Amino acid sequence: MTTRVAVVGAGIIGLGIAWRCVQRGLDVTVYDAGEDGASTVAAGMLAPTSEIQAGEEALQGLLVDSNRRWPGFAAELEKATGVELGYRDEGTLIVALTDDDLREVRRLAGWYERAGQPVSPLTARQLREREPLLSPRVRGGAHAPQDRQVDPRRLLTALRHAVGDRIVPRKVTDLADVDADRTVVAAGIGTTTLTGLPVRPVKGQTVRLKAPAPPVRHVIRGYARSRPVYLVPRHDGELVVGATEEERGADTTVTAGGVLDLLRPAAELLPGIVEYPVTEILAGLRPGTPDNAPILGALKDNLIIAAGHYRNGVLLTPVTADLVAELVATGVPPQEIEPFTPDREALWT
Repeated sequence: MTTRVAVVGAGIIGLGIAWRCVQRGLDVTVYDAGEDGASTVAAGMLAPTSEIQAGEEALQGLLVDSNRRWPGFAAELEKATGVELGYRDEGTLIVALTDDDLREVRRLAGWYERAGQPVSPLTARQLREREPLLSPRVRGGAHAPQDRQVDPRRLLTALRHAVGDRIVPRKVTDLADVDADRTVVAAGIGTTTLTGLPVRPVKGQTVRLKAPAPPVRHVIRGYARSRPVYLVPRHDGELVVGATEEERGADTTVTAGGVLDLLRPAAELLPGIVEYPVTEILAGLRPGTPDNAPILGALKDNLIIAAGHYRNGVLLTPVTADLVAELVATGVPPQEIEPFTPDREALWT
């Protein structure tokens, strides 16, 4: 008899798992609450080292693993669906406006080196040779060639195509109402209500601009007078500027202060953006956990969790889909998820 699998959550994590389960021949149903999740606001940077903090080495290993899987994952999904994902691999330019900012860039470059990720220091002149629209006041920076990007909205569309008519428009409020042999909860911030696990909302605001032509080739991760910002270009001229990080509960109000915190450093690094039309300003809720790492694994018999991906949901989609689908299909936890199980001490201390 074919195993019946229910996936609660139709964001990119849930759909990625569902797609991999379908490929394994499982009978899959995805429950879609019809609510916009974090992936509709995310910029789509695939940078496994840029936001790592001390003590997060296990998470960094998972991020690096997933980043290695991204080229094959993107190619396979594009071939299966015919949807172009906006996948790009020019890398990230890490840019400093002041001497203090340059020290922060060097600290970040050290993290890349310790993780075995290539990073090359660049002078101000070298930065502007790569991106002439950068401010002449930038002091220096670095290039991380193995960082990548993808358009999360295109990714979501492609995964919905891949899963097809297995998506059911229904909000699950009680897991007892789900009829399946195995259930995967990939409900983002809704995971707490369904399971009691400590997944909290962390607000993030992003601004989308439209340039008359692609403004820059690389993702720009910048520091301007100690204010961090990133700018993610699309081939069609869209430029995503993000993102704030605010502990505001479930509030998704767009605020003037949040927009100012993004556009002020962005304009200092890339002055030309002040002429670009604003096409969209959004606030979304990242699913955070106490130790900033995802929750992956069985909570109890036949109930599996894939939630709490925080800032890294897009990046972690391939590895999460692969590992959780393996667990669903075999009942055996892959070794890679051992540091991220629902019963780990860091979630409850």
